[in-house]
Amino acid sequence: MEINSIANGIVIDHIRAGFGLKVLEYLKIDKGLGSVAIIMNAVSEKHGRKDLIKLENVENVDVDVLGLIDHNATVIYIKNDGIVKKAKLSLPEKVTNVILCKNPRCVTSVEAVPHVFHLADASGKYRCEYCDNMVKSQ
Repeated sequence: MEINSIANGIVIDHIRAGFGLKVLEYLKIDKGLGSVAIIMNAVSEKHGRKDLIKLENVENVDVDVLGLIDHNATVIYIKNDGIVKKAKLSLPEKVTNVILCKNPRCVTSVEAVPHVFHLADASGKYRCEYCDNMVKSQ
């Protein structure tokens, strides 16, 4: 299988094997912007297996929330066939409307307020801003 390199765009590399489609879903890419290539279960010397996403002619993508899915992934920005910047993802300190609170007594279950969670510890546990319910990220 051959996937060509991209001249301009974003490559998300070192995604945990099997999580590429989930990453693509979170990105909500406008399909009219350019080509999207997803490589799943590729061999990786470092991780054994990995997924990889190439977004051609896409420049502005909110990748901060992707740290919830896989905080070990790398985002590579490419311009004019060269790497402009590499960014390592991390667990976001605060997420809004990504994680939903499951506590039936939480204000979010009865009122139209945003679901806001704050990182509670390095293991990936998040705390609801309203009821303190704890949720584990992916």
